Amino acid sequence: MSLSVAVAGASGYAGGELLRLLSAHPEFDVVTATAHQNAGQPLTALQPHLRSLAHLTLQPTDAATLAGHDVVFLALPHGMSGVVTKDLPAGTLVIDCGADHRLTDESDWKQFYGGEYFGAWDYGMPELLLAGPESGPARTQRINLKGSKRIAVPGCNVTAISLGLAPGIRSRVIQATDIVSVLAVGPSGAGKSLRTDLLASEILGSASAYQVGGVHRHIPEIRQNLAVAGGVNVSVSFTPVLVPMARGILATSTAKLAAGATASTVRAAWEEAYADEPFVQLLPAGQFPRSGDTVGANTVLIGLAVDEAAGRVVVISALDNLVKGTAGAAIQSANIALGFAETLGLTMDGVAP
Repeated sequence: MSLSVAVAGASGYAGGELLRLLSAHPEFDVVTATAHQNAGQPLTALQPHLRSLAHLTLQPTDAATLAGHDVVFLALPHGMSGVVTKDLPAGTLVIDCGADHRLTDESDWKQFYGGEYFGAWDYGMPELLLAGPESGPARTQRINLKGSKRIAVPGCNVTAISLGLAPGIRSRVIQATDIVSVLAVGPSGAGKSLRTDLLASEILGSASAYQVGGVHRHIPEIRQNLAVAGGVNVSVSFTPVLVPMARGILATSTAKLAAGATASTVRAAWEEAYADEPFVQLLPAGQFPRSGDTVGANTVLIGLAVDEAAGRVVVISALDNLVKGTAGAAIQSANIALGFAETLGLTMDGVAP
């Protein structure tokens, strides 16, 4: 028997992607979709591509509407999820795609977000490596997701950088104290906000950096993840660059080589970390991913190089910010929590051209 599912924030990009993927999931039955100012409208008035869910009308986003479902997915702006989730039944599996439950340090929340701190939930990045003994198989975050009832989905930029660098951190072949990441990102990551800087006439034919100088809200989450992987005194300089593609992230991250590390030990660290991961794939030596290769897929593609002259490792990671960066990660984490096959309802094949 299928599990009943509600999606809050269904009128936005992340909510729409959740609905698209959930509509094809064999164990989930989407029975409720909610919105705020768009409540009362047919779902297809806001998401005309979701023809299989044309029977749904957007309901108000409140705990009373969401309660009573087996699984609730939230795709709400920060500060809104926490207000709703504190009134949901403890037995309901709740997956939050927003920021409200990601950070373990309340001071980080106050510095980068502000407002009420709602506490950290189990972190929905199954492939994130956990620090531990160098010998033996590496543990991953998925061990903390089995049977969970409250899961916080990572930020999309965070996923690109964390999964790109964690193998080097855990294996101690790179240093954590001087990491630099520059990301080309599509405007869908900002949601459907009506902002001048996101208009087609402003972004087509141009690229522009934003939130420069250590102020982006994903920075503490990146530091948190790399510390979990074993990083000490993690320092990240992170600059996102808006580019004219609807969706996608291409992250270029560099870090200093650790003493004694070589090109072969570096590659071995990433190969070992992701050898059995269906959704995180290391490309052959000399190959580097394109963001377009991940569109529609729940995959992170990684290319790896060692800049011998600079003494740095260069990691290129690509993902679809709406799938592996948000909705796909949410469903993957839900699958683990519920004991389903981790890959159920998800694909590693992108859409081209």
